Amino acid sequence: MLFRRATPPDWREKLRVAVWPRRSWGRSLKYLTKRVLRLTASPHGIAAGIAAGVFASFTPYMGLHFLLGFALAYIVAGNMIAAAAGTFIGNPLSFPFIWAGTYSTGNFILYGHRGHGGPEEALTRLSNIDFWHDGFAGLWELIIGIWEPVLKPMTVGAIPLGIVFALSAYIITRWAAVAFQISRRKLLAEKARQLKNRAIARLNDEEADRVS
Repeated sequence: MLFRRATPPDWREKLRVAVWPRRSWGRSLKYLTKRVLRLTASPHGIAAGIAAGVFASFTPYMGLHFLLGFALAYIVAGNMIAAAAGTFIGNPLSFPFIWAGTYSTGNFILYGHRGHGGPEEALTRLSNIDFWHDGFAGLWELIIGIWEPVLKPMTVGAIPLGIVFALSAYIITRWAAVAFQISRRKLLAEKARQLKNRAIARLNDEEADRVS
């Protein structure tokens, strides 16, 4: 295949790229921002898509963020590509802060304090599960074991934090999209004017040549 690497990357390099992209986080974010603003969608569609992706990234359901973002974008009439880009806020650098924030917020809402049990309780329960012998019952025990002490408070905490950050992302993205589209329309209008002037000048030159 054209431009394909001679030696495929091993798992160490894949892990490194997942944590720190080749372009660096700053360049990757700048590239992603340009791609999103250039989408052929309304400012609301772009902003709503980004907001949907941001909200989905605050939920603790790893592996489902894209699907959740797409579903929310569909509900709020957001752009699907923008929704996928919005999940970029959930990355190896931000997830520890997101998880800590949603966990503590959820426990405060549910119990008014840190909550009963916690990750330690979940780990203790998981260590007592024998997946080889328990089968489906062991899988169900796994879900129950991490739901009450971990997933439940993180899910509850994700709602207020996700809404705050999603609304902030919507306002910022809509403002940027409006400014970008106005600037692009002005640029296209200026190019069209220049092309028109060149065409008129060319016709005038041809007419002058005919007369002479």
